Amino acid sequence: MVNRKDLKPDESPSARFGARLRRLRDERGWTQDELGRRMGCSGTHISAVETGRRPPTLGFAASADKALGTGDQLERQCRATRGSALLDGFPEFVDHEGSAVEIRLYEVGVIPGLLQTPEYASTLSKSAVKRGAITPDEADERVSLVAKRQASIARSRPPMVLVVLDESCLRRPVGGSSVMDPQLARLIEFAGLPNTVLQVAPFGMAEDRPFSLPVTVLTLPDRSLVSYAESAQRGHLERESASVLPILTAYHQLQAEALSQTASVAMIEQFRKGSP
Repeated sequence: MVNRKDLKPDESPSARFGARLRRLRDERGWTQDELGRRMGCSGTHISAVETGRRPPTLGFAASADKALGTGDQLERQCRATRGSALLDGFPEFVDHEGSAVEIRLYEVGVIPGLLQTPEYASTLSKSAVKRGAITPDEADERVSLVAKRQASIARSRPPMVLVVLDESCLRRPVGGSSVMDPQLARLIEFAGLPNTVLQVAPFGMAEDRPFSLPVTVLTLPDRSLVSYAESAQRGHLERESASVLPILTAYHQLQAEALSQTASVAMIEQFRKGSP
């Protein structure tokens, strides 16, 4: 194909949206002009969005979803692109998470979103607003996204969800006892589900802990692997299996050294009683 510009999806959220739009269009064998006709815009407009020169609007994304038959996937990615409350790579990760057949996650410091109660999620977001880190609208976005992510995995054939929490997640008293007690009860409830495993990585693991930052590994329906990790300022979605496999191996090592689910639930019960 002549003059087909190489895309660089890691450059920005708009670039990632454009790369996804091109991939979906290519899968259907459509030209930019053909997609434009179906959406009621020009092929030049499609080109500008695909190459990241023109950020997508919500209306454009909704029209693209309708033309491509992708539900609301592009609209949701557009909303995430427009909001600064979400880290790079996270919107695409959430899409993969919603279709994953296995989810393995390790968290440090806070209860992960998939296990948060609404009160816990709201407390964290309100604190971020108070610090000036995000706006009230972005706080609402974060809380809403937690609920949507939890709903996406509560389907008729739910994924297997394996969670390892660093002990710091339990020791950090977010919102005080009125928030933490229901949150700890939620963890115990989660551990009792037939498609879950919950473990705690105690401080005693010390240097044997293979991860210093949160990490998630997803197994997709085609058995391919995707991993996601983030620091305070950025997230990274890894799609290459050769890079994800070592992370999966390290996760298995983490599980082997962490407390059993029975011992982990017992520790959580002790925290609920105020005597860890």
